[in-house]
Amino acid sequence: MSDLTDLSSVSGTELTAEQIRGILYQIDLDVTNLLRDGKLSALKYAVGGNAGANADRGSNLLALLQARTTYERLLREQEQRESPDWVISQADTNE
Repeated sequence: MSDLTDLSSVSGTELTAEQIRGILYQIDLDVTNLLRDGKLSALKYAVGGNAGANADRGSNLLALLQARTTYERLLREQEQRESPDWVISQADTNE
C-alpha cells in the first residue's frame, strides 16, 4: 500500500472518551517503561531499519508529553459535550 498524498480519501468518526482514555493510558505506559528502564537520558540512539534515522530520547519524551497534553484537552472537551450543562430533577412526593 502506498503512502497517502492527502487526507481527502480518509474518513472516520470522532474518538470517544473511552478511546481517548486508552490513548492516555498507552502514553503513560510508554513513559513509565522509559523511566523504569532508565532510558530517559538525552543520548541519541540509532533506529534500526533501512532509514538508519537517529532519534533523541529527550525529544521522544517531549513528543509523548505534548501528545498527552493534547489528548487530555480532547478528553475534557469530549466529556463536556457528553455531559449536560444542566440537570433537571424531580422530587418524589409519594411519601
